Amino acid sequence: MSATLHSITEQAQPRQAPSAAPSPDDISLYLHIPFCHAKCHYCDFNSYAGMLGLREQYVAALVDEIALAGARARDARSKPLRCRTIFFGGGTPSLLTPAQIAALLDAARAAFAVDVDAEVTMEANPGALEYERLDEVRAAGVNRLSMGAQSFDAALLRWMGRIHSPEEIETAFGAARAAGFENINLDFIFALPGQTQPIWEQTLERALTLGPDHLSLYNLIVEEGTPLYGWVARGKVREVDEDTAADMYEHAQRRLETAGYEHYEISNWARPGRACQHNLTYWRNLTWIGLGAGGSSYYAHHRFTNARPIRDYIARVRASLRTPDAPGAPAPLPGGAIVEDEDIGRELEMAETAMLALRLAEGLSLARFAERFGQPFWPTFERRLSDISGLGLLEEVDGRVRLSPHGRMLGNEVFARLLPDDAD
Repeated sequence: MSATLHSITEQAQPRQAPSAAPSPDDISLYLHIPFCHAKCHYCDFNSYAGMLGLREQYVAALVDEIALAGARARDARSKPLRCRTIFFGGGTPSLLTPAQIAALLDAARAAFAVDVDAEVTMEANPGALEYERLDEVRAAGVNRLSMGAQSFDAALLRWMGRIHSPEEIETAFGAARAAGFENINLDFIFALPGQTQPIWEQTLERALTLGPDHLSLYNLIVEEGTPLYGWVARGKVREVDEDTAADMYEHAQRRLETAGYEHYEISNWARPGRACQHNLTYWRNLTWIGLGAGGSSYYAHHRFTNARPIRDYIARVRASLRTPDAPGAPAPLPGGAIVEDEDIGRELEMAETAMLALRLAEGLSLARFAERFGQPFWPTFERRLSDISGLGLLEEVDGRVRLSPHGRMLGNEVFARLLPDDAD
C-alpha cells in the first residue's frame, strides 16, 4: 500500500524576529540521539541499546559538531544561518538529562541565529520519560513533544518490543500537559500483524480521548536488517494484506476529519495551526542540517551523511577539531563526521521537490516551482506522467498540483514516474 510511504540561557548570536517567512538560506536543525533502552523489532533507525555509558562523550561531541557546523556556515556567508526549527530525533532523546538537552540547545543558539519562536521538538518514549523533570525540559526550550505511543493494545506493544504499557502513554501525556507542553504529537502504527480493524479503531478512540495536537499514523514497513524482516522471510510472521491496511487508513481519514484534525500530509494530521514545521522543511525540500551519529543533511545541493556507529562518530568529530580547515580552502559542510557526500543534480532536485510536495495536502505550487528552477513544472514532467494521465491520480487546483483523494492511495505510482530516467 502506498498511502503512507514509508518517521534558556543567553546565546552568543542574535535570534531572528518571530514569524519571518523562510528563505532558501534558512535551515532546520536535526540532532540525532541514538540511545535506546531496547531495540524495537521493526526499527531500522540508527539506534543502539546498552550504550548509555557513552552518553556524556556523545553529547560533548555533538556540542562540538554543532559549533563546527555553525562556524563553517558563517565562514561561507559571513553571518550565522537563520534556524527556524530544531528537532531531537532518535533513538530515544528523552534519555538525555535536562542539562544535556539545555547544553545542546545553547550550542545551537551560539552557532546559528535561532528564531525566538522556533519550534523545538523532542521525541520521547512514554516508558523512558522522567515525568518529574519535564518542567526542566520545557524550561530548556523544548516546546513540542513527539511521543512514540505506537498502539494502545498491550499485546501488540509487547510484540513490537516496546517498553511501555498503554497506561503509561496516558500518564506520560498527562504529565507533559501538566508541565506546560501545549503541542504534543502521538505516533501510531497500523497494519501490524495481529492487529484487527476493531483493535485499530479502539486505539484511535483512546488517542482522541487524550486530545493530542498532532497525530502521525504510519503503515508498518518491513525493513531489511530488522528482526521483523527475518521473521517474515522465514514465514514466522505474515504481513497484513494491502486491502486491510487500506481499510485502516481510510477509517483514520474519516474519523480524524470528524474530530477536527486537518490531514495535511499523507501520514500526518494536526489541529489547525499545529502542523509540524520541522517536517514541513523536508516535505518542501528546503535546507536542513542533520548532526549526530548517522545524521543526514540537505545543504547547498548536496546530501551529506554522518558516520553511524557512536564511537566512530565521536572519533571523527574529535579528529575534525584537531585538524582545522585550511585558511581559504572550501570547508566540507556541514559537520565533522561526514562519510558520504552526494551531489544532487538539478534534475533530481526537481523530481524530489515535486515528490515531497505531493505528499502534502496543499500539493506543489506551480509558481514556486517555476521560481525555484526557472522552468515550469508541466513541460518538464508531462512526458513522465503521460501513461497515468487518465487515471485521475493528480488534480490541479488554484495554481497547485496535488494528489487526488484516489491518488493518495496510489502515490507510489506517481512518485516513481517523477524520477529522472537515469535515477537509481
